[in-house]
Amino acid sequence: MAVAGGCYGLWALSLVLASGALGDWPIWVWVPIAVLSVAWHASLQHEVIHGHPTSSRVLNRLIAGPPLLLWLPFASYRASHLAHHRDDLLTDPLEDPESFYVSDAVWRAIGPVGRAVLTVMNTLPGRLVLGPGFVILRSLQGGVRALLETKCDDRLMRIRAGTVFSLQVAAVLAVVAVSGVSLEVYFFGIVWPATSLMLLRSFVEHRPARDPLQRTAIVEDNGVLGLLFLSNNLHALHHARPHLPWYRLASFYRLNKCDILAHNGSYWFPGYISVIRAFALKAKDSPRHPHV
Repeated sequence: MAVAGGCYGLWALSLVLASGALGDWPIWVWVPIAVLSVAWHASLQHEVIHGHPTSSRVLNRLIAGPPLLLWLPFASYRASHLAHHRDDLLTDPLEDPESFYVSDAVWRAIGPVGRAVLTVMNTLPGRLVLGPGFVILRSLQGGVRALLETKCDDRLMRIRAGTVFSLQVAAVLAVVAVSGVSLEVYFFGIVWPATSLMLLRSFVEHRPARDPLQRTAIVEDNGVLGLLFLSNNLHALHHARPHLPWYRLASFYRLNKCDILAHNGSYWFPGYISVIRAFALKAKDSPRHPHV
């Protein structure tokens, strides 16, 4: 609950500073506050998907439902993320909705330009710069595809959910507009970099190892990024115990580090600085899935 208060409090503070109500604050002060609050809120939504902070799904959704990111409907995020937690299908481009890999058939079909773009996006700078556009378009395409492919009754339910989401986005944008922040600044200056921060966290989270237990990484970071990601950087532990709340993950990891790394094949990084050093200039692996 403190995290929820922090997310909305920082978001509101950034908009108040932008409005000039507390004096003339430069953009380089309030935009980073807004970016961090929106990225932190995305981490909060992830916690809510896994049943925190209360036992009520309705109450949890009220706590974390407002779409500060604008492009990510909570209901769709919940459905796709729970599907992602089928560890035997992790990274499979046909089954894992959060996979950044493509099948051999798609790899051959997209041609040299498409292959080059995907390879660049498997470097860290490429993922941070191009990745937000990729995940936003994937989310939109997934929503349209789901609407067209579902049966009539399910389609009406999806239309209702889409209407609710649109109203929530309108409410967020109304608050933003009152603060005097333009849509372009909010989207490209706040939403885009906040999405990049989410993609920094997920960049090395998974690899297409044959053993499902060895597909998920540990990135040790108990500092600012660990708090921003709500310890989801300890991702192998999260997949092993998805209902363990974020504030218990770090201590559980410290007590069981040897066993956790033994199970995930020592797919481990000491922190995000090491991730940056390793993949700033080279792709972490091929975007073509080796087994699909």
